[in-house]
Amino acid sequence: MDKFTTLTGVAAPMPLVNIDTDMIIPKVFLKSIARTGFGKNLFDEMRYNRDGTEIEDFVLNKPQYRSAEILIAGDNFGCGSSREHAPWAIADFGIKCVVSTSFADIFFNNCFKNGILPVVLPQEQVDILMADAEKGENARMTVDLEAQEITTSDGEVIKFDVDAHRKHCLLEGLDDIGQTMQKKASIDAFEAQASAARPWV
Repeated sequence: MDKFTTLTGVAAPMPLVNIDTDMIIPKVFLKSIARTGFGKNLFDEMRYNRDGTEIEDFVLNKPQYRSAEILIAGDNFGCGSSREHAPWAIADFGIKCVVSTSFADIFFNNCFKNGILPVVLPQEQVDILMADAEKGENARMTVDLEAQEITTSDGEVIKFDVDAHRKHCLLEGLDDIGQTMQKKASIDAFEAQASAARPWV
């Protein structure tokens, strides 16, 4: 998993509430357990017409937001089913940070496990970031995980909270497997001891 330290990029405004995981990545695309290849189908039913052409007024189809790395979203983002494909699709598209007033618990946890920083803020602060995002590609925000700050294009600084352990994992690029491998020496020592004590196993 890539380390998340400081991110400066375009923020896409998506003020819709209750965006569920089926809207993020429709079930028809859940045919692989690889973490890549889902970005092209992110928000598929909102991005494309039935004939496969793009819906021009969808935010991520607009030229200024095609390379967005930050998403400013409405309340209760990531609700619905627990599919991990949802954060996979978000990450594969290139979005590394999602800001909302609230997230569904399972989606929130899955974000951290896939290198995405979900930031929870009060409505008034989300409104500030939403307005800044609506300025387009020239309004670039900076998300500083170490300092736990988001800086708008106008220089306004908004502080956010994040669990200390999850912060550490993102800063170090550690998913669940990475965290386990940090204990490799202890695991190897235990297995050697167990093998010596029970060689028939």
